[in-house]
Amino acid sequence: MRFSEKLKKAMQQLGLRQSQVAGMTGCSKGSISQYLSGKNIPLADKQRDIAVSLGLAPDYFEETGQESVIPSQNIDIGSIRQLSVSDAAKMLNMNHNTVRKGLQQGVFPWGYAIHTSERRWVYFINATRFVEIEGVEI
Repeated sequence: MRFSEKLKKAMQQLGLRQSQVAGMTGCSKGSISQYLSGKNIPLADKQRDIAVSLGLAPDYFEETGQESVIPSQNIDIGSIRQLSVSDAAKMLNMNHNTVRKGLQQGVFPWGYAIHTSERRWVYFINATRFVEIEGVEI
């Protein structure tokens, strides 16, 4: 299976949009679009980084003969260190509702929100990306 096909499959099974993948991986939305279309294929190191950022096995995109098992979407995705909304808000000196709204609208590059029902959201903040981008210590 080609990289683009595996990325599409992972996104579908994890319930992620391109903008969420961009936020989790640090890739631009344009790069993700080109990866999905098959126009560009990232180097092996970048493929490993993308897999780890999505909570997949580091060699997920390298495997050729087997279908990889993708973790189900829940609050603990793979081995990615996570940060709670309230902790992120404290570190940013913001109200937690402001952080929640920003995650829902996709404005923060270090996390995202998934709308699970009419009035319920699940939030994911990648602690490593948060530290890198915001320049704070956890």
